[in-house]
Formats: sequence, C-alpha cells, structure tokens
Amino acid sequence: MKNKATNKPAVTEYADTKAQVLQRQALVENIAANGITDVNVLTAIGKLPRQFFMPAGTEADAYTDKAFPIGEGQTISQPYTVAYQTQLLRVHPGHKILEVGTGSAYQAAVLAMMGAIVYTIERQKKLYDRAMHFSYLQTLPGLHFCHGDGFEGWPDEAPFDRILVTAAPDTIPPALTTQLRPGGILVAPVGAKGLQRMIRITKGEDGQLTEELFEHFSFVPMLRGKVE
Repeated sequence: MKNKATNKPAVTEYADTKAQVLQRQALVENIAANGITDVNVLTAIGKLPRQFFMPAGTEADAYTDKAFPIGEGQTISQPYTVAYQTQLLRVHPGHKILEVGTGSAYQAAVLAMMGAIVYTIERQKKLYDRAMHFSYLQTLPGLHFCHGDGFEGWPDEAPFDRILVTAAPDTIPPALTTQLRPGGILVAPVGAKGLQRMIRITKGEDGQLTEELFEHFSFVPMLRGKVE
C-alpha cells in the first residue's frame, strides 16, 4: 500500500498540569460509572492527555465527555465512545490492530497505551499529515500510519488480531473481514447516517463470522477513496 509511514523522532514538550490530571481522573470515574469495566481501557484513558489531541482553542474542554470537530468533516470521538469500542475489542498487549479512520489519533494512542501495535489508516491527507507531524505520538511505540482508503484495509500488513472502524459504513467492507486473523475481532458502528448500531464480529478458526449487536451511536459516515 502506498504512503505507508511510521513515526520518526523530534519530540517537543507537552504540558500536563495537575488540574488536567484531576480532570482526567474525574472523566475516567464518569466513564466507569456508565458501564466501562475494562481496567486496561480505563487506565489508558487515565494516562493519556486528551488536551494534546484537541483542536486549538478547545483544550479547556478536553475532559468534557463530548466529541469535537477537528476539521475535514471529522471529529475527535467522545471519550465514552472510545472506551466503549475499545472494551468491545478486548485488546491485549502485543495485539496487531488495524484502525480505520485515524482522525485526531486519540483512539490510536489509547490502543498504543494498552500495548497494542497499531496500523491506522486515514483517507484525509490533511489529517494524515497532522498525525505524521504530531510529535507527542512519537513518544508512543507501535504506531504506524497510512494515507489510504479504509475500505481496502491494509493488505500488506494483514492479518490483524483486531480491527476497529471509527466511522460508519452501511455494511462491513469485505476486505476488512478478509484481513482479520482467525480468532480475531472486528468492532464497527454500522448503518445509515445519523444513527448506527455498534457491532462486534468474531472470526472463528474455520473462518466463519459471528456477529453481535450492541448499543446505538452516531458516527460520521465511512467514505470510499482518499482525499489529497
């Protein structure tokens, strides 16, 4: 796949104040109170400074449990939604994960904080470039970036133990289930614009797919192709 890249050095300082640490702890407590029980998910969100991923001028709202626009028609997801999808994914250290939709890179960073090796695809060149020049991400091991079409997945790096889709397709792209390792899990919001159902697909050792349905969410639509 073209435009494959990984982070390179040249990290700058980022400030994480005591007040922000306390706000982050309160956010984690709120997420846990709303049903997130995976300790590893809560720990990762509790360690990761969300203000670094927020659009300029909105850093003070980093620990409000809301999504925010980041440009190019995309958002940084609500922390609860990030936690919900990640919990469904059942991540373990060393898992090789394909993320479709880098966006702000906050979700990818949460997965990296959990010890996963993350291959993340972004169709919008501006967002891909932003992630590639985001020096904080260079402090996190195991992050790999691609400017590409998420409907195609990342065949050169397949198979994957886990696949996470952060935008909503009408149906799951066949390329993604093909690139899922037997025994692997795929999580995605599926459905028409405005309201989708979160689904989890587990691929059996025989290749058979089992689908589970979960709560309704509202995600931006997953679009084909890539934007230069």
